[in-house]
Amino acid sequence: MSASVRLDGRSLTIDGLIALASGQSSLVVDPAALALVADRHDVLLAAQARGAVYGANTGVGANRHERTSDDGAHALRLLRSHCAGVGPIEDDLTARATMVTRLNQILAGGSGISQPVAAALADAVRDGAVPTMHSWGAIGTADLAALAELGLTLAGERPWRSGAGPVTRIGATDALPMISSSALTVTTAALALDRMRSQLRASVVVGALTFLALRGNPEAYDFAVHAARAHPGQAEVASWLRELVAGCGDPARIQDPFGLRVLPQVAAPALHAALTLHEVVIGELNAAVENPLVTEDGVRHHGQFHTATLASQLDAVRGAFLPVLSLSAARLGLLMRPDMTGLRAFLADGPPGSSGLMISEYVVQDLLTEIRVGMQPTAAGTLTISLGLEEHASFATQGARSLRTMTKLAPTLLAAELVAAVRALRMAPGRLTDGTAREAFDLAARSLDASMDDRPLGDDLARAADLLPKLGDL
Repeated sequence: MSASVRLDGRSLTIDGLIALASGQSSLVVDPAALALVADRHDVLLAAQARGAVYGANTGVGANRHERTSDDGAHALRLLRSHCAGVGPIEDDLTARATMVTRLNQILAGGSGISQPVAAALADAVRDGAVPTMHSWGAIGTADLAALAELGLTLAGERPWRSGAGPVTRIGATDALPMISSSALTVTTAALALDRMRSQLRASVVVGALTFLALRGNPEAYDFAVHAARAHPGQAEVASWLRELVAGCGDPARIQDPFGLRVLPQVAAPALHAALTLHEVVIGELNAAVENPLVTEDGVRHHGQFHTATLASQLDAVRGAFLPVLSLSAARLGLLMRPDMTGLRAFLADGPPGSSGLMISEYVVQDLLTEIRVGMQPTAAGTLTISLGLEEHASFATQGARSLRTMTKLAPTLLAAELVAAVRALRMAPGRLTDGTAREAFDLAARSLDASMDDRPLGDDLARAADLLPKLGDL
C-alpha cells in the first residue's frame, strides 16, 4: 500500500479517489474536518428546535410541509422508501469510490450529519467494505436510491457485499444528509474521465504509429501551422506528434488524408473538454451541496443539488471524444488500402484471397455505432415529478453513464488501429524512426503475436486494448 490520502473536504483529487477506492492508499481523515462535522450537526439540531428544517423534521419532496416526529423511525422510513434497489449493480471500484466521494463531501461541513455516521463511513472505507449499490434511480438531482442503500447498509439493515463494514445508528437528522448528494454520479464521471484522458493520449500515440506506417507528411504538424490558429491544446498535440514521428523519411504524399492531417485539430477539443470537465469534477468532489445546507450561522434551503454544470461538461466531453474515435476508424481504413501502404490489401500475408485484418473494420464500425446511439445530449431532457414540485433535472447521471460506456468500448476500437499499425510496420520495418513512437512500437511488438496468418483476431485486440494505458503514459 502506498502513501495515505488525507480527506478534509477540500483537496480530494481524482488520483486520490482512485487510490483510496482501489486500496492502493490508506485513509486519513482530517481531525479538524471531523470536528467541523460535529459543530455543524449541532447547528442543525438548534435550527430544528426553532422551527421547520426540510428533511429533519419535515417530509421531503411534495411532503415538505408535513411535520414529522423527531425520533429515528422517520429517518429509517425515509431511507427505506428511497431505496429502490433495481438495475445493474455497481462494480466494487465504483461503489467504494462513491463512499470516498460522499465522505469527503460530508467533511466539507455542509450536511449537518452526525459525527458518528461520518466516522462509520470512514471506517467502512478503511475496512475495505463494499456495499451493494444499484445504478438506477437518479436524474442529476442527487443519487437518492443508491445512497439510501448505503445508508441502510451503515444502519445494519442491508449486508455489506464484501468486507466487515461497521454498523451505526442513523439518527433523526441523518437520513436526508446521507442521500442529499450526487456522489455516485460524480464518481462515475470521475472514473470515466480518468479512463478517457488515458485513451485520448493513447490515441495520439497510436495515430503516430499509423503516420509512420503510411509514410505521412509531417508538415501538417509544423509549429508555424499551429501557431497561426492557437486553439487550446492544438499546438500541444502537434508538438507531441513532432516528437513521436521525429526522423521520419520522405513523405509518400504532398498532402495526407484527413486521418493523419487533422489529428491535432481533432484531438485538441477533446483534450480541452477533458481539462474543463476535470475542474468541474474536482469541484464536485469537494463540494458541500446538501439541501438544506448547514452553515456556521444556520441552515439554508437551496438548489445546489442541481448538477447542470456537470451535465453540460459531460455532454461536451462525449461530443469531443467521438471524433477522436471516428478518426481512428478512418486511419484503420487507410491501413487497409494497398494504395496508401504499398502493402497488400488488409495487410494480408498469406495465399491469394487472405483476409488479413479485414474484419477489424467491422468490429470498429459496430463499436462506433454503439457509441453514437448514446450520443444524445442528456441535458436536453425534461420532466415533471413529485406532484409537479420538481419540474427540472440535469440528467448528469445519464451523461456520466454514457461517458463510462464510451470508455468501455473505446479501447477495442483504438486497439484495432494499433494492431494494424504494428503489423504494417512489421511488414515495412524501414519506416520506423528513432522518435518516441519507436518506444510505443517496441512495447506493442513484445505483446502482440507476430504471426500474420489468417486467424482469430480477438486475442490480438484484447492484448492491444490492455496496452493502451501504457501507451498513454509514454
